[in-house]
Parts: sequence; C-alpha cells; structure tokens
Amino acid sequence: MPAGSSSKRERQYEHIKDSAKERGASEGRAEEMAARTVNKERARSGEAKSASRSSTKGKSPSQRGGERSRGSSSSGGSGPTRDQLYEEAKKKGIEGRSTMNKDQLAKALGH
Repeated sequence: MPAGSSSKRERQYEHIKDSAKERGASEGRAEEMAARTVNKERARSGEAKSASRSSTKGKSPSQRGGERSRGSSSSGGSGPTRDQLYEEAKKKGIEGRSTMNKDQLAKALGH
C-alpha cells in the first residue's frame, strides 16, 4: 500500500488479498490484485494524486460485477453451449457429432 493510505484502504487491501488467497491465488498474485483494486478505488474517489483516465471513467469494479473477468468459450463466449449444439445436431441426425467440438458443431449446423 502507498504511504499515507487510509485505514479503510488498508483494510480493503487485506480483505481482497485474503480473499484471493482463499480462492487459490499465489501470494504475489493476491497482492497484485489487491493493490490494483485499491488503487483504482483511490483514483475514483479522488484520493490518488494522479490517475489514468481508465481508472476514473467507466464502471467501478463493484458495478461491473466481474464482466471482464469471466471466462469465454471457444466461440467467443456467447450463443448456445456445446451441449445445446450437440442436442440440435442429434435432432437433425448429423453424423460424427459425438467427436465434434463446439466450433465444429456450430459449423455443421450452419450457425
């Protein structure tokens, strides 16, 4: 934490770091995640001396709700799941569907 940080930010940093470690992050990664989050919050609230535009504009991490941190599937993260595509292929009688991945199923179905 930067020198002169408030006790609130110190508590926030420790909470985020501990939470990340509980989820399996390494000590270094947990510290990095906590520092980045706290620094962004400091910038948003005007506590930081300088801040990038991206730190002060847009949604806060709590408003964002993990939008950018979610994993994506092989087809860009949207649309039907592989299982849904498989069931559609099954109904249409597409052969070889059991060995196809999501992209192959989508192509075979014309998606």
